[in-house]
Amino acid sequence: MASRGIFSVIRSALRKPVARAPTPRSANGSAHWIASCNFRSFSRSLSTRISLPRSPLATSCRCYSSGSQTNNPDVGRAVQSFADPDRPDLFYHLFPAPTSISSSTPVFALSFLSEPPPSVLSCSVIGWLPASGEGEQAGLNDFVENELFREVLHEAVQSALRDGLDEVQKNGAIQTREGWMHIHDNRNIPALGRIGDPDDIIASVRVENGEILAETYQPMPSYRLCTSDGVLQLTEGLAKRLVEVLQAKTQQERQ
Repeated sequence: MASRGIFSVIRSALRKPVARAPTPRSANGSAHWIASCNFRSFSRSLSTRISLPRSPLATSCRCYSSGSQTNNPDVGRAVQSFADPDRPDLFYHLFPAPTSISSSTPVFALSFLSEPPPSVLSCSVIGWLPASGEGEQAGLNDFVENELFREVLHEAVQSALRDGLDEVQKNGAIQTREGWMHIHDNRNIPALGRIGDPDDIIASVRVENGEILAETYQPMPSYRLCTSDGVLQLTEGLAKRLVEVLQAKTQQERQ
């Protein structure tokens, strides 16, 4: 989709009638209707490396984990969902305030699943972005990672390697022959023979005789789900397994 259509498509979608969705209000008490959100492609904003001031959401919680939950877990549901114009595999699910992430700001829950998550704290949510008001745009400084998703990511990648589902990783093992091989994020592939940025190395795995030993899988602590190069991108086999695992996890959450 051309960038020209971003504002018109998103604003048109958000203006569709919503079944009595709450109307969040700004600090000065003025109405802040969801339709006023000035949203643009997050992947596009990151690719242009826009540096934005941290929002209240960003400064209060940079990384959300299950231990951060309150005694009143969020039970709200997403009121709108749409794909990123530049990343058709990436979806935004809009949750009106209040949520467990922010008491006053609507948030976008990013996911690789087109179906809205069971809750804003679902493990299928990659992370959260504040639904910006008029004149504002969400960027890297505003993104909040979901630690639960990170756990599922490593589970899915390791299982895909164990089952030999990704040709790129299998070919990498053949070239490595012996030693440790890095699993790189596809958003920033290193030059041939070079080691990637620590932010883009998902994990490392031992290779022997050109075969991946999945049981040696070691997550990289420095890996980030979102950088200035964009949100997580996996090779085809790994991405397919991740979606399968996320679908299974969300099904369990709904039970």
